[in-house]
Amino acid sequence: MVDGFHDVVAPNPVGERLRVAREAKGLSLDDVATMTRVPIRHLLHIEKGEWDSLPAITYSVGFARSYAKAVGLNGSEVGAELRAQLGGGGQNMAAASYQPADPARVPPRTLSIIAAVIAIILIGSYFIWRGNTLGRADPEIEAASFETPIGPEAAPKAAARTSAAPAAPAAGGPVVLTARDDVWLRVSEADGSVLFQDTLKRGARFEVPATARAPQLRAGRPDALAVTVGQTAIPQLGPAGRPIGDVSLLATDLIARSQAAAATPQPAAPPR
Repeated sequence: MVDGFHDVVAPNPVGERLRVAREAKGLSLDDVATMTRVPIRHLLHIEKGEWDSLPAITYSVGFARSYAKAVGLNGSEVGAELRAQLGGGGQNMAAASYQPADPARVPPRTLSIIAAVIAIILIGSYFIWRGNTLGRADPEIEAASFETPIGPEAAPKAAARTSAAPAAPAAGGPVVLTARDDVWLRVSEADGSVLFQDTLKRGARFEVPATARAPQLRAGRPDALAVTVGQTAIPQLGPAGRPIGDVSLLATDLIARSQAAAATPQPAAPPR
């Protein structure tokens, strides 16, 4: 605030002159504030001559000059007139606004410590919350950390020792992916061209184009995805809750996977 001007109770020629010029141009204080970017409250203080409610005289003069230019007056002339009105002449009295701090206005040390502790608690809570949020499974993040595909070559070796494996079903019909639940997936060619990449909503399906040469699948949750080749249901493509990547979607490979899974001995039921 401008100190030392509380005793200025004389008429306010500068403020009155600016107000009259503004009204003559049909401008409101809002209009002047928009043109000058000076807050309306400062413009109102200028018009009313409430100079002790404004910053240092240097800023007050600057505001008055901007106001004057906006309403078609000579800014330099109005600035000089205001300095004379406030008794500052041509002298820069900005230093008058910088007075030693009143100890009674300085926050006590205890309050500062409490504020610092609260800030630390808030920051700590934010990082805990962020850690918990990042800890939740996100389909796209899961898909980015895909694991090694589970192909027919990964079938248990015990299948090789089986005396008679069941006949493989015919690899006929389209390859269709159906979402049991919302699941992020990406189907692309071996050269990287993308055939589909999005979250497949529950109940929605995607049919691999018959023209695809070497389609591969990445999925965030294989347990949320049903795969069929024609009328043949293919076993789950990976462990529940773990992302998979680069799984072949060729009908022959999927049928081979189904055959390998069917040839795997099932664990014996516990005796009753």
